[in-house]
Amino acid sequence: MNIKKGYKQLVAEANAEIETISVETAIGLTGKADVLFVDLRDPREIAREGKMPGAFACTRGMLEFWIDPDSPYAKTVFAEPKRFVFFCAGGLRSALAAKTAQDMGLENVAHIEGGFAAWKRAGGAVAAEPER
Repeated sequence: MNIKKGYKQLVAEANAEIETISVETAIGLTGKADVLFVDLRDPREIAREGKMPGAFACTRGMLEFWIDPDSPYAKTVFAEPKRFVFFCAGGLRSALAAKTAQDMGLENVAHIEGGFAAWKRAGGAVAAEPER
């Protein structure tokens, strides 16, 4: 198989077009009513690693469907006038997600450099996710 663009190139291209914020900046945004953190991790990752209190969980595979108001799966949270800060485990999926969200028309989008792992290392709040 001959891949035209690998994930490294796609992430680099996304990072060139989106806002990337440091984990310290992200921690400073917690609790602000006009900021919504969007956790793109899989539910198993959240159960294993914990979650950011107050973050909205949206698996990466559903993002486009939840953003698009014409989709039968649309979530009204993405129509709110907020700053959307995406994160995943390490910052790769969130870069792609932030680029996609921006391309779809969300105007105030960023992602956390280093993702949830960096968040935890920096002492960001973490709540346990109860096992189901």
